[in-house]
Amino acid sequence: MAMAILEKTAMVFIDGNNFYHNIKTMKIKPSDIDFYKLTELVCANFSFVRKKTIYYNSVPSIADGKDMYYAHMKFLSSIEKLPKFEVKIRKLQKSSTWEVQEEKKELISTLGLCDKCKPIVESNCLDCIGNVRKREKGIDVMIAVDMLEVAIKNKCDCCIIISGDADFVPVLDLIKSNGKECASAFLTRGYSYELREKHKFMILSRNLIIEKCLK
Repeated sequence: MAMAILEKTAMVFIDGNNFYHNIKTMKIKPSDIDFYKLTELVCANFSFVRKKTIYYNSVPSIADGKDMYYAHMKFLSSIEKLPKFEVKIRKLQKSSTWEVQEEKKELISTLGLCDKCKPIVESNCLDCIGNVRKREKGIDVMIAVDMLEVAIKNKCDCCIIISGDADFVPVLDLIKSNGKECASAFLTRGYSYELREKHKFMILSRNLIIEKCLK
């Protein structure tokens, strides 16, 4: 009797802010994207079965305009309803260097890491988060910490980041050094050369998005 072949799984981490602004430069509305199709396509490209997707996004204050706020929340709600999807958000605001560091400590403390995992995350997290954008308080920190936790706790076989931001290179380096597979996928525009040079990558061209990833 033939033994069943175990499928390798991947978790996908989407830098929503990065993707949202870059997809618009390609003359494609973010609301027209089917993120289920997108992430299934990306995982299949690297020969993995998608286990879960986490979409990260900063959100404006309702004080900045009700129409914009509710439209944004509706967009995020539609993503969260997709199969095996989770949405994580942070408020859109400026952060000082001290605030970023304090937020990093707070995020790590909420993960419930074991005594073995916690020192590894703490010692490497600062390098991995790169230069956190001041307008996106904690988004890059949150993604980096989640990716490290997933890799260290063996929650999947591969971590895939959908972002073109070179700030995530150290995270992928650390994941790879710990024996886990990792990769990135992003749009033609805004895709860091360093990210593509050091790790497996997939370019999401405009034609590919239109043919395979629209609602």
